[in-house]
Amino acid sequence: GREILVGGIVAVAISAVLAGARVLRRQTTQFALSGVAGVAFGAFVASRTGRAEDFFLPGIIINAASASAYLVSILVKRPLLGLIVSTVTGEGRAWYRDPARRSAYTKASWIWVGLFCFRLSIQLPLYLSGMVGPLAVAKVITGIPLFALGVWLSYLLLRSTLPDLSPRTEPTTP
Repeated sequence: GREILVGGIVAVAISAVLAGARVLRRQTTQFALSGVAGVAFGAFVASRTGRAEDFFLPGIIINAASASAYLVSILVKRPLLGLIVSTVTGEGRAWYRDPARRSAYTKASWIWVGLFCFRLSIQLPLYLSGMVGPLAVAKVITGIPLFALGVWLSYLLLRSTLPDLSPRTEPTTP
């Protein structure tokens, strides 16, 4: 019990220091602050259950929910990645009316189903067997590096279908 509490406090403190460093460097803090919140929530769960492996339970649940959301979006023919990218680009629903683009977003959404299922296939057995050290290593390896791979593979599939987002400049007249 006490070891879990101390570990949780240390984890939250380290993530808060890293977030603070981003603030001091005037960098985007959104991901750092959400990371602090995630670490704090995991520490809270582990401190309540008394099981160190439960620190990782919220992330495992998020991976299962994310895989399910992407899969359901594909099955109902509204690929989640298309909704996400069109929101970021501000293009609205134009992508959905284009069968080639909708197909590309569906294929790219499958990448994310696979990514979240891959994470689960590694993390869930480690969690169920209480292997906290290997689970921590697996969480790091299947975290940002795997996410970056998912973004890159999605980009490769979508790059020819993405809208032109370069700023338009009007010619100046003398």
